[in-house]
Amino acid sequence: MTTLKESIERQRASLSNMLVDALRRVAAEAAHTWNDKGLLDLTLMAGLATLPYVKYLYAMTPDGRQISDNASREGRIPEDFGRDRSQRPYMQQLDPGHEMRLSEAYISLRANRPSLTAVQRVVHHGRLLGYLGADVDLRDLPLTREMYQEPSRWHQIKGDPAIRSQLFSQHRAESQIDRHIDQILPVIEELMTESGVFHGKIHFASSRATIWHLDDPFRYRILSFDDLVDPDICLAYPHRPYPTDALIPADRIRPILDTFKHLRFADETIYLRAGSINIFNGMVALNFSCDGSHYIPYDQFLARDSDFWEGIT
Repeated sequence: MTTLKESIERQRASLSNMLVDALRRVAAEAAHTWNDKGLLDLTLMAGLATLPYVKYLYAMTPDGRQISDNASREGRIPEDFGRDRSQRPYMQQLDPGHEMRLSEAYISLRANRPSLTAVQRVVHHGRLLGYLGADVDLRDLPLTREMYQEPSRWHQIKGDPAIRSQLFSQHRAESQIDRHIDQILPVIEELMTESGVFHGKIHFASSRATIWHLDDPFRYRILSFDDLVDPDICLAYPHRPYPTDALIPADRIRPILDTFKHLRFADETIYLRAGSINIFNGMVALNFSCDGSHYIPYDQFLARDSDFWEGIT
């Protein structure tokens, strides 16, 4: 699987390929009108028509001072003429080795939205005249982005240092779920294996659960202790066959829940505060009293000889 950074870089490369040839042509035209603002503005307006995903196009001196109006779809915008852009992120990221540089995403000053700027060198007879700036609003991009797929691997995230520093001065306080856990875990199992709940999180410390159902996946539901301790709650949800594309087999749900119980009671200082299961991505999520969090593939979680069991604190 690709990493998140690799997925982002693939999209950036696609956008760069869309812009590079057209910006090179506009830069070649602009080099001939660089010293005449009126002609330069006309060149940029004409060039913008060849850059369908660019919101603003403008010219800058080598030190980042704007020497043209902004060319836009609505016409020329003179307000930024003379603006010092030298401290903007896209000018700070210039690479002398590249004719065109696509910036990292940044937050635009006017619209306050994620944007990108392509900066193109303008050269005449070997001499650097300046740069063209081409601003792109991310929401205007036509890219058909592949949904990033989270790799199935163990993530360990340390929590609030203030909580960790007080760890050994606290101990587990018995909750309502703790006292009735053997009644409640079968209810959770039934909801997940027979009643269409594909993601469930048990908040042991606050005696509640949050669930997401196949028939209404965009809304979560909160189940109180009174709901969880009453098996009749299963009647409130329609029966659904266990999804065939779930990564966690149905017969692994109960062992996962039993392991939650073990982690809840195994130690009075370092104990499970909340645990969740998502049957589609095959992951178990855990939050401990030290405020440390773990996201771990279910099979690694159930394998007691895995690295997880050496590093849960």
